[in-house]
Amino acid sequence: MDMEYLFFLQGLREATNGIFDEFFNMISKIAVDIMPILPFLVYWAIDKSWGYRFLGTQWGGELINGTVKLTVCAYRPWIRDPRIVPAGDSKVAATGYSFPSGHTMCATANYGSTFVWQRKKRKLLAAGCCVLIALTGFSRNFLGVHTPQDVIVGFLETSIIIIIAGFIQKKVEGNGGLADKLTICGVIFSVGVIVYILVKSYPMDYVDGELLVDPQKMMKDTFSGAGGFIGLMVGSYIERHYVKYEIPKGSSSLPVMVCVGTACVFIWERYLAAITFKIWFGANWGSFISSLIMIMLGVVVFPICIMNAAKKETSQAVVQENP
Repeated sequence: MDMEYLFFLQGLREATNGIFDEFFNMISKIAVDIMPILPFLVYWAIDKSWGYRFLGTQWGGELINGTVKLTVCAYRPWIRDPRIVPAGDSKVAATGYSFPSGHTMCATANYGSTFVWQRKKRKLLAAGCCVLIALTGFSRNFLGVHTPQDVIVGFLETSIIIIIAGFIQKKVEGNGGLADKLTICGVIFSVGVIVYILVKSYPMDYVDGELLVDPQKMMKDTFSGAGGFIGLMVGSYIERHYVKYEIPKGSSSLPVMVCVGTACVFIWERYLAAITFKIWFGANWGSFISSLIMIMLGVVVFPICIMNAAKKETSQAVVQENP
């Protein structure tokens, strides 16, 4: 039945000469290329507590989604049935095994967290987030890279993570000891995931002497998720105990610093990591290290830069007032 649904959508693509392909490709790419930057923006400039919640949901989702993918090991639709032909270059961005959908996870993590955050204050924004989650999930079916169950489970698992993140946040607020214990548990869990995916068995199906899917190539996203989650755990510990970041609201330097930070994170994630650590250490461990560094920069290093810029601005204002 799931294949029949994809055949139906493929027929729609062909009947409309692919006029909707780029739109749904754009929807998918925004979910994984642009929206993961949102947690940093919230953390740096809007609400530190919600920034942590966004980051926890995003990277917890990456780790859990990757673990489930490598446990189920479901092949992509075009491997299950060669009559399925994904639209355009959407196949390139379809990394890892098929179940559950990583794009749907990313969309639900960020749009869903925004919905929970703003549902009472900005109802139109919250409604728009629901639409974007649905569009992202549908885009994965329409483009022929995921089955309906991939999308549904990607949405459900991340919705549960959003609820758990909110519960944990309420428990740790004002309780530094509990936060430190959870940090240790988070690191241990991430290391456990890495060990698990390295030692477990994987399907080794051959067609005409060629391996259908190389398990080693399917691990990259999970290594990235583990690195990012460890970076968040360690980075949050350093921030709580040593940096103690406070958003310098009203500082004229804050918008500039946020723009610079956003550009740095985007360039690092999209370009620099690929030509440094991913070459030096391979796709898997390179992804682990680059994600860990990116989160550490976002949670620890750049907040220090923001606070220093604000302090410098304040000092200059005092000097001008008292020459």
